[in-house]
Amino acid sequence: MFDSPPRHIMNKHEQLQELEREMECDESLPLRGSNLVFGEGSPDKSIVFIGEAPGVHENEQRRPFVGRGGHLLNTVLEEFGWQRSDIYITNIVKRRPPQNRDPLPEELEAYKPYLAKQLDIINPRIVVPLGRFAMNYFLPTAKISRDQGKVFHLHNRLIAPVFHPAAALRSTSVLDLFKKSLYNLPRILEQSEHILREAPQIDSNTSLEDLPHQSNLF
Repeated sequence: MFDSPPRHIMNKHEQLQELEREMECDESLPLRGSNLVFGEGSPDKSIVFIGEAPGVHENEQRRPFVGRGGHLLNTVLEEFGWQRSDIYITNIVKRRPPQNRDPLPEELEAYKPYLAKQLDIINPRIVVPLGRFAMNYFLPTAKISRDQGKVFHLHNRLIAPVFHPAAALRSTSVLDLFKKSLYNLPRILEQSEHILREAPQIDSNTSLEDLPHQSNLF
């Protein structure tokens, strides 16, 4: 077997393929009874969407966000002129928990290093966590009901949490906020250099309760 070329001479697609192979071979990862759902989309774009874990449809198709929640996300993106090919989308936990239960803390911890490697390869300007589990990966002190729709400057990236589409399917009021937050993304992307320059940089342990809303920056 030929060794893979050094990562510094591999493009992003090749690096992600290598990382996916590494995950397939990692027998220490939990939930190995389910299929690996690594992620899809363009790693050359500036924006990454991150959910918590695959569901039953994602497990069957080995693709993220292909169930009802994924269809809603696609529909809203198309409403303001984006396609799935305009983003990269993945989950923290990359195998389906039984009965679609919430990921356990130890499952989240086991998969976090691989998400970090994914983000290092893609190097997005904006990360959109979908739901509280993905949001708390970046912002442990955040609350989804309070902080979704806001923009945070963390480690030279913008973190823009949004309700999970599954939650939007269960509540009209959440759906309205979900759409409003997503509709802001083109403007945030357009103004991202300005926001990164002007917004105060925080760290993962910053208390967000009294942090001013950054909407005046975009």
